[in-house]
Amino acid sequence: MRGRTGIMAWMRDLPLLVLALGVVALMALVPAAHAAMTRDPHTAQAFFYSGLLLMVLTAMLAIVTRAQPRRQTAHSQLAALAGAYALLPLAFALPLTWILRDSGGMDLWFEMVSAFTTTGATLYDPARLPPAVHLWRAMAGWLGGFFVLLAAYAVLAPLNLGGSEVISGSLPGHNTAQGRAGGGTGDPRERLARCAGAIWPVYAGLTFALWLGLLVANEDGLVALTHAMGTLSTSGVAMTGGGAVAGSGLAGEALLCGFMLLALSRRLMPLPLPGQRQGRLRDDPEIRLGLALIALVVVVLLLRHLAADAATGEGESLAGLARAFWGSLFTAASFLTTTGYESQWWISARDWAGMGSPGLLLMGLAITGGGVATTAGGVTLLRVWALLLQGRRELEKIVHPSSVGSGAAARRLAGEGAWYAWIFFMLFALSVALVTAALTLTGIGFTEALVLCISALTTTGPLAAVAGDVPVAWAPLGAGAKLILGLAMVLGRLETLALIALLVPANWRR
Repeated sequence: MRGRTGIMAWMRDLPLLVLALGVVALMALVPAAHAAMTRDPHTAQAFFYSGLLLMVLTAMLAIVTRAQPRRQTAHSQLAALAGAYALLPLAFALPLTWILRDSGGMDLWFEMVSAFTTTGATLYDPARLPPAVHLWRAMAGWLGGFFVLLAAYAVLAPLNLGGSEVISGSLPGHNTAQGRAGGGTGDPRERLARCAGAIWPVYAGLTFALWLGLLVANEDGLVALTHAMGTLSTSGVAMTGGGAVAGSGLAGEALLCGFMLLALSRRLMPLPLPGQRQGRLRDDPEIRLGLALIALVVVVLLLRHLAADAATGEGESLAGLARAFWGSLFTAASFLTTTGYESQWWISARDWAGMGSPGLLLMGLAITGGGVATTAGGVTLLRVWALLLQGRRELEKIVHPSSVGSGAAARRLAGEGAWYAWIFFMLFALSVALVTAALTLTGIGFTEALVLCISALTTTGPLAAVAGDVPVAWAPLGAGAKLILGLAMVLGRLETLALIALLVPANWRR
């Protein structure tokens, strides 16, 4: 027990980047074992030797960093978080350099940045990649999802970033009384270890439960595992070309939908954010707003189709209506949580009555995003809710100028919280404009550039294939466009406020 405690203390003193690199090295042995069992020696050797090389590199970095200890601060952890998105995709791409020899370095970097940021965009046809590579992409996205949760609770929340500023109403990038109450003070390494120990069992347990559920629903084993990882991480990594399931049908999609809805609210996680108050789930504003948006999209799509049927004088069977309803419901939930899986009945829902793809609705859902401190991307539901509260509050003041609101928490959310939400929304809109303009300079048309930009910034890679009447492919893009979109994925995952807090010189010594 004493030796184990010593090892844990030694690992706790290592920088976050070194620990993350060591995790990637160990993860490489899993697809190596899978490839060996499926009699693919070339792929097995690539992953095995890459894992050994990364282990050696991790050991060397651990020795060097242990010999030169530095003071750990909350902002140094934020810098390590940004550095992880620069370093880890390169480590994930290492085994692919031996497996996909005809691919350039930019393509491999883009593929793994997409996976690790839980975007899920891919340059390759699923049939081209070996099964172990599909597993590797899913594991990269799954680790990226865990990394997002860990960063949200251990790094961003104590600094009032990542949506915590809307809850606390405090200045982003600074520790506050609420941040200290939530664990914002003390050794950041202790906080990181405590949060990892609380999140890991829940995250891994939910993934395992979904995998078992899909297996029981008669899904293929590897497809079930990769899609379970893609669902919990909201990366949308798929072996089926974007489809939600292969052989489990409606039962499999129902399981995926239920687990995707976990990304609507942070209240389902084991740790509270600073300023968060426990209450009934049905009173949670993120869950209520998310379910309302899903229901609204389903109703709009069904009414549009029914109106088109009425205009043509044609009717639709009850079975067709049920397929369209479920296809719309599942796909709306998938894109609101920025997962990006399509229902096998989505084509029926989309093409019913001969109408085109409702791309604007899906783009709006992806931009809205899921809950704060979840693996979902986008603007997040809580920020949208704060802006709605502020709008309602302004209308109340017009009717009743002397009213004071309905509670301190609601006033804070509709006041300072809405202010910070509006700032983030403006930064997000500015990012969309700049990235779209940069993509057009590479020769991409405006519509395609806008779709690709929103797909990257909201970390919803599959959106590019379904947002327009014609799918937008990632593979034909040039190196410049891939670089811009890869950086946009990192920006969408880290969020602009966090990068601004990192770059402000006044925060460097905090």
